[in-house]
Amino acid sequence: MAQGQIQVQKQEQTQKQTQTITQQQLLQAHLVELPINQLIERINTEMDDNPALEAEPAADAHEVDSDPYAESADGTGGEDDFAATKEREERQSALDEALASIGRDDEELPVYHGGGAVGGDERDEIVYGATVSFYDQLREQMGETVLDDRRRDIMEYLIGSLDDDGLLRKPIDSIVDELAIYHGVDTSAAEVEAVLRSLQEFDPPGIGARNLQECLLLQIDRRDDSRLKELMRRVVERHFDEFTKKHWDKIQSALGLTDVQAEALWRELRKLNPKPGAAMGETVGRSIQQITPDFIVDTLDDGTVTFTLNTGDVPELRVSQSFVDIMREYQGNRAGMSRQAKEALLYTKQKVEAAQGFIEAVKTRRRTLSLTMQAIINWQRRFFEDGDEASLRPMILKDIAERTGLDISTVSRVCNSKYAQTRWGTFPLRHFFSDNFATASGEELSTRRIKAALRDIVDAEDKAHPLGDDALKEALNAKGFPIARRTVAKYREQLGIPIARLRK
Repeated sequence: MAQGQIQVQKQEQTQKQTQTITQQQLLQAHLVELPINQLIERINTEMDDNPALEAEPAADAHEVDSDPYAESADGTGGEDDFAATKEREERQSALDEALASIGRDDEELPVYHGGGAVGGDERDEIVYGATVSFYDQLREQMGETVLDDRRRDIMEYLIGSLDDDGLLRKPIDSIVDELAIYHGVDTSAAEVEAVLRSLQEFDPPGIGARNLQECLLLQIDRRDDSRLKELMRRVVERHFDEFTKKHWDKIQSALGLTDVQAEALWRELRKLNPKPGAAMGETVGRSIQQITPDFIVDTLDDGTVTFTLNTGDVPELRVSQSFVDIMREYQGNRAGMSRQAKEALLYTKQKVEAAQGFIEAVKTRRRTLSLTMQAIINWQRRFFEDGDEASLRPMILKDIAERTGLDISTVSRVCNSKYAQTRWGTFPLRHFFSDNFATASGEELSTRRIKAALRDIVDAEDKAHPLGDDALKEALNAKGFPIARRTVAKYREQLGIPIARLRK
C-alpha cells in the first residue's frame, strides 16, 4: 500500500424491502384466475402428473351392500364395485411403477410443476365444443417458434393477456410487473416488446397489436410490396383520424388520387380486419364455445340474494392412501435404510407434499371466489334484485379489495374470464364494475348509467336528423347527467356509436 494511504472498512446498516413469492402462492394465484372448465382441465392434468393426488370416491360407492361381490336385484350389483376395485389396482400398479423408476434419469420421472401449463400434446386431447380455442391456436404457433424457456414464459403470458379481439390492451409496464410478482420472471419492457414483436408475426395478421392503428398496419405489412400497399400504409399512418371518421374526400385530396384510384384504395382498406381474434374459429378469445358460469346467483321473490359456486365436474381431492401408507412404513424403519429406500421415501414425500399443496390451493381458490362474489352482491344488491342496469353502482376493483381484505391483483384475477348466472341473465364479473363520474356538486354517478342513458337517447333520436355531441350533451344534462361535450364524445366512442353524420 502506498505511503499515506489508509484503508478504512465501514459497516453500514440499510433497510431494503424485497418481495418474495413462494411456489405455493404462485399456484394459488394461477388457480384463482382459472374459470371452471380450465380448472377441471388443470386438476385432471395434476392427477395424471402426480400419483399421490386422487379424486375422493363417491360417498355412496360402498354403501350399497356390505359384500362387494354381492349381486343386486337387477343382476348388476357387483359391476360398479368391481370397476372401483380395478381402478384401485391400476392406481397401485402406477405407484409401483413410479417407485421402481427411482434411480433412472430425472426426465423419466413424473415431475410436479406448481405453476406450469398443460403441454401441447395433452391440451390437444381435451376438446370443448367443435373448435380449438383462440388461446390454444396461438400456443400451437408458439410451439413452432424458436424461443428459450424465459421468452416462452413471457410469450405465454402475453397470449393470455390478449382481449377477445386479439389485441393487447394492457400496458407493457404492467405486464413486466405482473411477470415479476406472479411468475418470478424478472424482465424488462424492451424484452417484452421484443417477444411481442414475435407474437405479432403469428396468424392471423394483426394479432397482438396494442391499438387499432397498429393492428391495421401489421396487416398491411404482410402484403406484397406495391404502390397500393404504400398508399394503404400512408392512410393508416398519417390520416388515421380522417380514416376512422370516413372522411374519404379529405384523404383523396391529400393523396392526390383520382376517383378510380381512391375507390380501389377504399375497397382494399375495407378488407382489413379490426378484430383479428374473431377470425380464429367460432371460439371467442380464450373462452370456449359455450359459456359455463362459475357462480349461480339466485334472487328470491322476497329480495333475498344467495349464490353458489358452480363446481361442475370438479372432484373432491385427497392424498392417495397408498402413498400415506408407504411414508409410514419407511418412516418407521429409517434405521439401516438402503440408498434405494431413502430415494423412495424422498420421492414419496415430495409427491405427498405436492398433492397437499395442490389440495390447499384448490380450497384457497374456493374461499377467494366466495369472498369476492359475496362482496360484489353486497355492493350491487339492487341490480341483483331488479336486474335494472341503472341500478349498478359505481364500483372498482379497489372497492372489492377493501371489502374482502384481498389484494387488488387477486380480485382482478378472480374477475377475469368468469361469469355469473343470475335471474336476469349470465354476465361476466367485469360487467358489475364501472367507474364513477363526480358532478360539480360532489354527487357520484355510475358511468354505466350515463352510457345507458346515452344509448337510449341515440336509439330514440330522429334518424333523419341525428343528434350531434352538443345536442347529446344537452339531452343528458336534462336527464340529470351534467357532463361535458368531450365526455359525451368519449362515451359515444366507447359504445361504438358513430358520429351524427354517419348515423343517418
